[in-house]
Amino acid sequence: MTPTTRGKAKRYEDLDWYETPRYYDAIYDVDTDLEAAFLEAAHERHATPGRGRRVLEPACGSGRLLAAMAERGWRVRGFDLGGAMVRYSRERLRSAGLAGTVVQDDMATFETPGTFDLAHCLVSTFKYLLSERDARSHLRAVARALRPGGIYLLGLHLSRYGASRKAHERWTVERGGAEVDCTVTTWPPDKTRRRERVEARMRVVESGEERRSRTTWEFRTYDAAQVLRMLRAVPEFEHVETYDFHYEIEEPQTLSDRQFDTILVLKRRP
Repeated sequence: MTPTTRGKAKRYEDLDWYETPRYYDAIYDVDTDLEAAFLEAAHERHATPGRGRRVLEPACGSGRLLAAMAERGWRVRGFDLGGAMVRYSRERLRSAGLAGTVVQDDMATFETPGTFDLAHCLVSTFKYLLSERDARSHLRAVARALRPGGIYLLGLHLSRYGASRKAHERWTVERGGAEVDCTVTTWPPDKTRRRERVEARMRVVESGEERRSRTTWEFRTYDAAQVLRMLRAVPEFEHVETYDFHYEIEEPQTLSDRQFDTILVLKRRP
């Protein structure tokens, strides 16, 4: 990102926010402890009992949950498509004195050695897979990586096909001398194309300089019926429970279009 020239109208530079992992991490780190506690509680509640504590994170991003789970005694492995995120995650583990493996790989085609007791992908990254083939391929790859009775926690925002206006989410955080303000805008979904446009705008103030960037992409859309239809096509998994982004293990939800923030608990069949 480049500083905005003083005296001129401030503009947003087109830049992939995954290339700035420190700022991306600051935005999403707010709920890390809550999410890690939920992952452990979900494993205890829904996985078939076993002696292992190995966890896999597809699309691990900045590695915040890899570090959190490693601190809780889990053996962690993650992968991400972005090289900047992989490097940031590795350094995060190394600097904290934590063991773990982070590699560069693709959600739809990855292969990983060994088997895991728990896998998770919580922040809608699954919706980057723009075809039904790639979505199913991802789920089957996760199923192959899990031991029988292991679980996959898959989080995504359901699409509101009846929406006529854009939706906005905004965070402002301060970390390490930087103030990061982020606004994520989602356009009404196109049910025919199964696409929705998303834009993230970041404003960073650090060392007296202001920098602005924006990232735009498309997600694949899902309503509750489309989620269930997809899951029926992947019999390796049993859908055993649904939660929302409050991460309350004692408050399961009903998968329906009335719910926006959705976490699926998928259990690997024997």
